[in-house]
Amino acid sequence: MARNKLTDSRVKAAVAPGVYGDGDGLYLRVQKSGGKSWIFIWRRCGVRREIGLGRYGAGAGHVSLAIARGKADEARLIVGAGGDPKVEMAERQAANRAPTFGEVVAEYIETMAPKWRGAKTVAAWQRFATTYTKALSQMPVDQIVTDDVVQVLRTLWHSKPETATKVRDRIRMVLDHAKARGLRQGDNPATWKGHLDQILPTPSKLKRGHHAAMPYVDVPALIAKLRNSAAVGARALEFTVLTAARSGETRAATWDEIDTATATWTIPAHKMKSGKVHRVPLGERAVTILAEAKARSEGDHVFPGQRSVRPLSDMTLLKALHAAAGDGFTVHGFRSSFRDWVGEATTFQREVAEAALAHAVGDETERAYRRGDALEKRRELMKAWEGFLNG
Repeated sequence: MARNKLTDSRVKAAVAPGVYGDGDGLYLRVQKSGGKSWIFIWRRCGVRREIGLGRYGAGAGHVSLAIARGKADEARLIVGAGGDPKVEMAERQAANRAPTFGEVVAEYIETMAPKWRGAKTVAAWQRFATTYTKALSQMPVDQIVTDDVVQVLRTLWHSKPETATKVRDRIRMVLDHAKARGLRQGDNPATWKGHLDQILPTPSKLKRGHHAAMPYVDVPALIAKLRNSAAVGARALEFTVLTAARSGETRAATWDEIDTATATWTIPAHKMKSGKVHRVPLGERAVTILAEAKARSEGDHVFPGQRSVRPLSDMTLLKALHAAAGDGFTVHGFRSSFRDWVGEATTFQREVAEAALAHAVGDETERAYRRGDALEKRRELMKAWEGFLNG
């Protein structure tokens, strides 16, 4: 079939609405408005089919006669091989390509950041994107398979097991997000149960990293050592252990959160990891520590730093722990010590123990029926914990 019937001058001069053939399926279409565009027409099983090749012109995004002919050549090759230009032309494939894992992570962070508490979470996700999953960043998100995930995790699984566990869970969340947006299909290759647990050892059998916990039977001896010190760090650490709180909650505590009449510490939502208000029942020793702290208080913070307007630093509690027990444990680990004690040495209900740690228990429906925070039950639990710590 004859080709190259048109010339640049004829294309420029074409003003009457209609279709002008260049030959072998390539046409210039002129609209009533004067706009011009290229189309390619072919037949498959007797059915006429058409694909647009772009607007005519020489500016950015426009298609000249020479470029239109190049596109038509590509379309002819695809048709000759039994394919579909609407799907297989390079231009179409590029426009329809799946985004990379790195692109999806960036979009996920931008979408979720407003609901995350504090800059630390965003920073952790950015490290996840730029450091831990760098090998996945340029891969199309719909092409990531189990081997790709395992290769990323193996470099961390034994040296940094807690980090590896978080990385795996974040990969899972990103891939779930991609599937929900229709960017990938099939099972999630970062799923643990019934999948990666058949390939990698269980995290519980690996050495715990950041939150090494002291055996609960040894905690009373630690408390005795802390009470021999008059340092504010020792008092803050003891208070943290007594209340099973996070160290950040203790350090950020202010006097307006303390109700001595009811022996209750009410931590506001913005200071809690869960984003919900948490009431902590205070035992006799905890109240005594607060009374001693109040007597020397010069500011709003219960446990002030070197300057009364600033809270105590996290390193102060860690130094107090190292001075009393060496460097084998972490402050956060005492929450695990408390939980182990409840489970192994008491008959208190699991729900009460989890409420003491400000952990959500059960599914959404179960929590809806459990309206209260079990404060009085937790008061009995914390009284028993203080009794255990007193020896």
